Amino acid sequence: MFSIHVERTIDKPIEDVFAALSDHANYSQFKGVDKSTLIVEGKEDKNGLGAVREIIAGGANLHEEIVAYEPPYKLGYKIIKSKPLPYNHELGEVTLKEQDGKTHVTWRSVGHISIFLLGSLYFDKQVQNVGSRAFGSILKHIENMG
Repeated sequence: MFSIHVERTIDKPIEDVFAALSDHANYSQFKGVDKSTLIVEGKEDKNGLGAVREIIAGGANLHEEIVAYEPPYKLGYKIIKSKPLPYNHELGEVTLKEQDGKTHVTWRSVGHISIFLLGSLYFDKQVQNVGSRAFGSILKHIENMG
């Protein structure tokens, strides 16, 4: 099982941070993300509930459905399709809190790679390490945006 938990306080208003995190078609601006596409628009908001984004990063192709959308406080997603590794994704959640004009972000992702035992242990550890670095990098990029 992988369990990624990244927290960071960003010196930007909560609305700006949420807008950057929920702009699914523009994740390719983040280091390590090769391509991002909004492939299904959300029911009420283009990037909201029901939206499906495709993220291509580091050789992985992930389709993530937005399952929680509460601007500017919460964004939840679930990996519904993945290549080349099969993900069993239990939780993908970004929560934001206002703190003294800054934004505290908590990003969590939990699941496991559903292949035979030894492979899953190895790949879960890889996903956890790479995912932690990627989430941290995305949050750092948002903080440094002009």
